[in-house]
Amino acid sequence: MPKHILTRGHGRALTRHHKIAAAGVAALGAAAIGFSAVPSNASTATTAEAPAQTAKVAYSTQQIQGVKADVNSQLAGANVKVEQIAAKKQAAAEAAAKKKAAAEAKAAKARQAAESASRSTERAEVKKAAPKKYGNNLDGWIREAMSIMKKNGIPGSYEGIHRNIMRESSGNPKAINLWDINAQKGIPSKGLLQVIPPTFEAYHVKGTPKNIYDPVANIVAACNYAADKYGTMDNVDSAY
Repeated sequence: MPKHILTRGHGRALTRHHKIAAAGVAALGAAAIGFSAVPSNASTATTAEAPAQTAKVAYSTQQIQGVKADVNSQLAGANVKVEQIAAKKQAAAEAAAKKKAAAEAKAAKARQAAESASRSTERAEVKKAAPKKYGNNLDGWIREAMSIMKKNGIPGSYEGIHRNIMRESSGNPKAINLWDINAQKGIPSKGLLQVIPPTFEAYHVKGTPKNIYDPVANIVAACNYAADKYGTMDNVDSAY
């Protein structure tokens, strides 16, 4: 085949293909330009899936809002429960504190009562144990003697005792009679009420000193003797 024919034929074929290609390129270029001219926020109707996608997005948003509300409700409920538990604990603690305070107050009151009773008992025991003090004189001797006489059932008044003491010894507990018949017999009368030793020994009252010159012991023994012989010292008006 001659070389120029092949070249010409080949050249014709290339020219047609080039036109087709150019037309295609032009069409694609126009399409690209038209597509790029559409605004970014504009919607297209190239497919039917866009509304579905929009609906899905809306549905998804509602679900998220619902979940958030539910979580908030749960948190609120949890907070209420926590507050209720805290309130119960506080109430229980306050009740326990009040109960403890009441118990302590009751115990303190009981201790005070016990201490008061103990002090009263101690005072009573001290008062009971402490002997009554009498003056170391004629008045004190008579009063102490009368206290002992009362315990032993021996009668005698202050006036009767005092009157006989003044007549017998003038109130001298060391007085002694050395001239009467008893003295002549060797048993002189001694003490406030001039008691001879045998009489003092016979009528001595237990708890008093066994000393005839002791003023209290002398009075008690003499009054015991007078009660036996005369009924009471009040009935004695002379030597006895």
